[in-house]
Formats: sequence, structure tokens, C-alpha cells
Amino acid sequence: MKNELKKSLKWALPLAVITLVLAAIFSIISTAVLNNAGVISGIAVVLVIILIALFFDIIGVASTASSEAPFHSMASKGMKGARYAVWLTKNADRVNTFCTDVIGDISAIISGTAASVVVVELLAVIASKDGGALEYVLSVIVTCLVAATTVFVKALGKTYAIKNSTKIIYKTGYVIYFAECQLHLPILNILDKKGIKEKTKKRKRGK
Repeated sequence: MKNELKKSLKWALPLAVITLVLAAIFSIISTAVLNNAGVISGIAVVLVIILIALFFDIIGVASTASSEAPFHSMASKGMKGARYAVWLTKNADRVNTFCTDVIGDISAIISGTAASVVVVELLAVIASKDGGALEYVLSVIVTCLVAATTVFVKALGKTYAIKNSTKIIYKTGYVIYFAECQLHLPILNILDKKGIKEKTKKRKRGK
């Protein structure tokens, strides 16, 4: 029990730090973009945020729906990115938590902020005397539309992710492989990728 708790804390704490950093980055960017945003640009920001959440949600669902076997077969054939795909599937709990919880929660907060900007801009366009009541009604309508759109696209994304999990995870693994091995970006350094390093060393020794 203690070992499991230590293991969970080992990756949960870095994940919390990442969430803090990403939330700050996204908030700063969204505030800068929405600073002088109009109705159209505000709606565009909301849609972009929803699409980002959808993209990561698909990866998170695909990681839990996929099986390791196809990726082991790909790795034995020397297909680039296959070992990363194995890692993504083997650590589906971490991948799903990061993609659906971390990115999902941050996206929800920022989309709420963007929605409030849209409400303010709509009020400015309408310029009603009864601003208080209208602001409340518009706020409810916009919030409901954002929530409904998010749930709708995520529902479609989950169906797609489950049916195409192997393809999605392999492509994700290839992107991570390219980022780490070609661009030298430490994408997975914050998590445990010891297994990938060990296998890479073994392959080099074998050669």
C-alpha cells in the first residue's frame, strides 16, 4: 500500500506542478488575446480552446482503449515511435489523467473566461438600459452553449478514439519520438521513461 502511494506521488506531484505552470501560461496567453477581443474573436478563442480539449481528450481515451500487443509488434520491426506508443499504452492512467483532467480542466477554466468576454462584448453591442438582467440572461445562454458544445464534440471524439485507438496512439508515439529524438525536446522527462531508455541502450549494445 505504501509503495503504491509513493509511486502515485512520484508522478502526481510533478503533474500538479505542470498543471500550475500550464494554467499560468494559458491564462497569460488567453488574457493577452482576449484583452481587446470582440464578439467574433472571443467566440473564435472559445472554439480553439474546445478543439484543444478535444484533441487531448481523444489521446487520453485512445491510450486506455488501445492494447500493447500491436505496438510491440511494430517495435520489433523497428518502426519509429512504436516504443513510445508502448509507453503511452502501458502508462494509460498517467496519459489519461494529463490529457483529460489537466488539459481538460485548464481548458474549461479558460473557455469560461473567454465566454464571459463574449458576454461583455455582446452587452456592449446591444447597449441595453437593463444591463443587469440582460447580462445574467446572456451569461447563462453563453455558458450553456459552451458547455453543450464541449460535451458534444468530446462525445464524438471518444467514439472516434475508441474505434481508432491503435492508429491514434501510434501517431502520438511517433510525434513524441520525433520531438525527443530529432528536435531534442524533453517531452517525457517529467515522467518515468526509464523503460524506453533501457530498451534503447539494449538495442545499441546489440548492434
